[in-house]
Amino acid sequence: MVQTPKKALTLEEFLKLPETEPASEYIDGQIVQKPMPQGEHSAIQTELSAAINAALKPQRVARAFCELRCTFGDRSIVPNIAVFTWSRIPRQEDGGVANVFAIAPDWVIEILSPDQSQTKLTKNILHCLKHNTQMGWLIDPQERSVFVYRSDQPTDVFDKPEIYLPMPAFAQDFSLSVKALFDWLLE
Repeated sequence: MVQTPKKALTLEEFLKLPETEPASEYIDGQIVQKPMPQGEHSAIQTELSAAINAALKPQRVARAFCELRCTFGDRSIVPNIAVFTWSRIPRQEDGGVANVFAIAPDWVIEILSPDQSQTKLTKNILHCLKHNTQMGWLIDPQERSVFVYRSDQPTDVFDKPEIYLPMPAFAQDFSLSVKALFDWLLE
């Protein structure tokens, strides 16, 4: 749902507003509320985040965050999964994870929900790539396919169960086939 305020809000004004449930994003001067995740979306998001963290977090390579607000390049978006390499995770003085992430993720993952705009998600992924994100995935549970976006290559679509999905350079210790990804919907 797009909310058009009576007067245009700046990004700074948007960031002072109370959070909404589900989250709202600030895109091209407009407030866009994300749809509430449904079963397929939630299952993939939960399992994929846990799998990424199990493979990359113990070695302090990277960490996956669900529904984390990322504000950069005049947008404030809330990707389904934002993965940051360990050295780029914003930190508090005591070393704990910061609350504000004012940078693009290293890997952005969006999961298409019913009635959600694939174009909007693609635009967010492309925005991330323009701000040095290494890779973006757009997962379509209905079609059992994954669109993989990279800044230096054409977009690829992976929909054959036996194919392993490409990973960002920092995530080579993590592997996942298309079948394994969508098998999480059968558990």
